[in-house]
Amino acid sequence: MDNEQVNILAIETSCDETAAAVVADGAIVKSSVVASQAKIHEKYGGVVPEIASRAHIENIYPVITEALDAAKVTKDDIAAIAVANQPGLAIALIVGVTAAKTLSMVWDRPLIGINHLHAHLQSAMIAEQKLQLPAVALIVSGGHTCLYDCRSPLELKLIGRCIDDAAGEAFDKVATILNLPYPGGPSIEKAAQAGNPKAINFPRTMLDADSLDFSFSGLKTAVLYHCKGQDMKGQLQTGSMSEQEIADIAASFQSAVIDVLVEKTQRAIDKINAKTVLVGGGVAANSLLRTKLEKMCRSYTPAKTLLVAPKRYCTDNAVMVASLAYYKYKAGLFADLTLEPKASG
Repeated sequence: MDNEQVNILAIETSCDETAAAVVADGAIVKSSVVASQAKIHEKYGGVVPEIASRAHIENIYPVITEALDAAKVTKDDIAAIAVANQPGLAIALIVGVTAAKTLSMVWDRPLIGINHLHAHLQSAMIAEQKLQLPAVALIVSGGHTCLYDCRSPLELKLIGRCIDDAAGEAFDKVATILNLPYPGGPSIEKAAQAGNPKAINFPRTMLDADSLDFSFSGLKTAVLYHCKGQDMKGQLQTGSMSEQEIADIAASFQSAVIDVLVEKTQRAIDKINAKTVLVGGGVAANSLLRTKLEKMCRSYTPAKTLLVAPKRYCTDNAVMVASLAYYKYKAGLFADLTLEPKASG
């Protein structure tokens, strides 16, 4: 084994991407391989767990093999095996967890269990050498919208969560309403470029004055009623609306979601007196969200540091899993072969 670097092989199968990566010392990306299932699930307008699991089974060995080959390492160079074991689709997680446990046992390497959400935040920190703490950490993805008080990569306290539809889920559902392609985030963002974000005054659900929780179900319903009418007899799905009308709805919806995300993040900054804002997850790839968060962070004196995951690491990947696993490796926080997948976490 290379004595100068800690090479970690990581596996990620929490939803619909089969991913593996080799990362050295938590920051040097030697390989990153992702087999996406987006095309498989596109016709369903969302992820079908059983189909996702079968695709993971087919992809897991080729993806791991490719990651090792691309990194130009063998099992002798690997210090530990890391795997995202929570949260996610249990039927999908079990494929990655089983593969990781098998490699750990056969190669006689430590096993590290990783929280998928915490790993998303690691994507934002991976290239930062001088992280100023405390930080507010925002995860905004298809399945989760959360705020954390971050004191270190291993010290994350949940301070806000979504009580119904996550932001990414709302994007997917509204895209379906507008007959736009899956996944909804990129489709809504693309359509919104030609739209007027002030065309429709969709609701911004802020909950209580000091609440850090999120709710997007009402916004999704407001879009549905706007498109189909209160009697739900409209014919949007048959193409009765013009491209401009769809663009205006997409832009107005996107603006409403982002206003809530930015406002809640600002509340969290003020609550914990944060120096830095970390942002990860699929929706973190949204350009308007990045722009508005940057503007909000600059409004402080002194300005808050904004660290957003690179777009290539916003969606599910194994680099973020390996990067976080490095800190657990250094702390001796290993799992044993009883490690199990957990749908929540």
